[in-house]
Amino acid sequence: MPSRMDDVMRLCCDLSAHQQIKVAVKNSSKGAAVAGGTAFIGGLLAGPPGLAVGGAVGGLLGCWMTSGQFKPLPQILLELPPHQQQKLYTDVMSVLGSVDWTDVAQLIALVMGNATLQQQVTATLLSYITKELRAEVRYGD
Repeated sequence: MPSRMDDVMRLCCDLSAHQQIKVAVKNSSKGAAVAGGTAFIGGLLAGPPGLAVGGAVGGLLGCWMTSGQFKPLPQILLELPPHQQQKLYTDVMSVLGSVDWTDVAQLIALVMGNATLQQQVTATLLSYITKELRAEVRYGD
């Protein structure tokens, strides 16, 4: 069983690398804390105008802190803990159904050679990433 799970994880990595999928786990709470903190400090120091300026500066600072944190999806997949890999494996296996393979190279060839299956596995992978990891998805560079 672990061998088949490794094969499916490798398939997901190859498929996402081929499509240049990048993801970012959202850090909205960090950005919100920075925006709220600077608005509060601005309000304490300069009253209502300081509140407005502090909120604007904090919003920009929070945006800057959380932007540019996209990583290639294969990197994210390799960092998943075992229980999350198992969940992804189960989801992908529901798409693969009765597809039979002997090694990872054959599995990748089977999926990449079948546009419908490739699209279904990609959709399952993206659904997992957005729902389970609550990540934002981006294609290309």
